[in-house]
Amino acid sequence: MTDALRTLVTNDDGIDSDGLHVLAAAACEHGLDVVIAAPMGEASGSSAAITATEMSGHVVVEERSLPHLKGVPAHAVAATPGFISLIATRGAFGPPPQLVLSGINRGANVGHAILHSGTVGAALTGNAYGCRALAVSLDVGLEPDQPPCWDTAAEIVGQLLPVVLGATESLTVNVNVPDVAPEQVRGVRRARLAAFGTVQTQLAERGEGFLRVTVADTEAKLEPGTDASCLADGYASVTPLWFVCEAADVALRL
Repeated sequence: MTDALRTLVTNDDGIDSDGLHVLAAAACEHGLDVVIAAPMGEASGSSAAITATEMSGHVVVEERSLPHLKGVPAHAVAATPGFISLIATRGAFGPPPQLVLSGINRGANVGHAILHSGTVGAALTGNAYGCRALAVSLDVGLEPDQPPCWDTAAEIVGQLLPVVLGATESLTVNVNVPDVAPEQVRGVRRARLAAFGTVQTQLAERGEGFLRVTVADTEAKLEPGTDASCLADGYASVTPLWFVCEAADVALRL
């Protein structure tokens, strides 16, 4: 299908994430030429930040051998996923990628809250530098009562790879998958971004010298036709995204 398309697999949950390993395995099964480069540890909420830990002026990178992915080069990087995508396009991990796969994130990334997502940030950064990109997340919820259904997300990725690679324009596709068995997914739907994500950060308390924030479920406010609504209804949501671009049609009085 892809004639060994060079592909970066990354995430924001870290190099040891099961979701990353499942996504890389799925990419290999679909004939992609995979290189893995992911943060050494948790980097959720890092958006498209390009920060890294340096030692003697060098970004810290460790080669890893990942279980069930023998022969696939893997690198643990002391950096955010956005930075990893950026340096990958500059040849940091071998030939620059043509495709960036980011995920599988443990938790949904929907609505305008994707602005803060390291998963989506990595994909958008790759896209900004010439790659097609797919960010994929699994809606495990705040308090999951079962092991994540990673294989369901991997199956959806397989369905969408031809769509991403066959699109007339290079873009980022943001995908969210219900945390259910594959046969329980009701389908795949294109959806617009919700005003909020499935959870919303709220200021809970303000005191002398401190603030306390919480996250709250916002399902009661779901808007029909949005990614959050589709996901809540049991569908995998698909939303195409542009990287940051000029608002050319907006009039300003200067």
